[in-house]
Amino acid sequence: MAPTAPPGLGVRAEGLSFDYGSHRAVDRVDLHARPGEVFALLGTNGAGKTTTLELLQGYRTPAAGHVRVLGHDPSRERRALRRRTGFMLQEAGLLPGLTALESLRLWQRISSRTDDPRALLERVDLAHRADVPADRLSGGEKRRLDVALAIWGRPDLVVLDEPTTGLDPRSRSTLWDLVRDLRSGGTTVLLTTHYLEEAEQLADRVAIMHRGRVALAGPLPGLLHEHPSTVAADLPAPDARGLPPFHGNAVTRPHEGRVRLEVSTYALQEDLTTLLTWAARAGVELTGLRAHAATLDHLFHLVRTGQEPAP
Repeated sequence: MAPTAPPGLGVRAEGLSFDYGSHRAVDRVDLHARPGEVFALLGTNGAGKTTTLELLQGYRTPAAGHVRVLGHDPSRERRALRRRTGFMLQEAGLLPGLTALESLRLWQRISSRTDDPRALLERVDLAHRADVPADRLSGGEKRRLDVALAIWGRPDLVVLDEPTTGLDPRSRSTLWDLVRDLRSGGTTVLLTTHYLEEAEQLADRVAIMHRGRVALAGPLPGLLHEHPSTVAADLPAPDARGLPPFHGNAVTRPHEGRVRLEVSTYALQEDLTTLLTWAARAGVELTGLRAHAATLDHLFHLVRTGQEPAP
C-alpha cells in the first residue's frame, strides 16, 4: 500500500521506475524535496531526468515505486495538484496574438489562484513591455513571461525546467531573485538546469541522475563537504622533483613545457600553506595557482565519468 503524506509535504519519490518497452529509463529513483526549499534535479544526457519530471507531474504512470507531490498521487490526482502547482516548461506555450498583459489576464480568468497581472509583470521586469504581443517579445522576454505564468498566485510548488536558457545576465539575475523570493515565502521549487553555477547559487538540495539512477543526492553543502578540495599550479619541470609532502594526493603531469601540479585534499589550508612556503624558500615560480573547495561541476564530472558510485 502506497504511503500517505500530509498536504504540506513537498515532493517525495521512493523506488520510482519507468520503462520504454525493454529500456528502463528511470530505475528505482528516490527523491525528497522539502517544503520551502529549492531542489535541483540534474543529469547527464539521457539520464532519465525528463521522464522523472513527467512522472512527478503525473504525465506518466510509474512502472514501480511511489510518488507523492504535495500529498497527492500525481497520476491519479492531477486536477487537485494543478491547483497548487506552477509549471515552466522548456518550450513556451504563449498565444502569439495576446500581449504580455493580456496573457496574464487570460490566466487570471482560468486559474483558481489570484494575483495582480501588472504587479507580476513588474516582478519579472516586463512592465515596460506589457502591451507588446507575445510573438514580438525577445526570446529572453518570452522566458520571463513564462516565469510570470508559472509563479502566478504563489503556488505551493513551482517546476522550472531549464528556466534561464537563452537569458541574458540581467534576466538570469532577475529570475534568481524570484526563485529566492519564492523559497522565502514557503514555495517548493523543483529546478532543472544545465548551468551548474545556477544550481550552486540556488539549490538547497540536489540530485544528479546518470543512466536512469540517482548517483548523488542530498543537501548541497553536505555533498560538497564530503569531497576533496583542489590545489593546482604550474612550475618548472626541474623543481617538480623537490616537491614537499602533502596531506592530500598530489599528481604531476607535463603541461606546456612546465609541470602541472594538482593536489586533491581534505586539508586545503594546510596543503596550500605547505606549497607556498616551499615555493618561497626554494625560489620556485608558481603560475596559474588555484585553490578551491569542491564544486558541483566537480561532482558532476565524477558522476559522468563513473568515478562516483551510485548509492
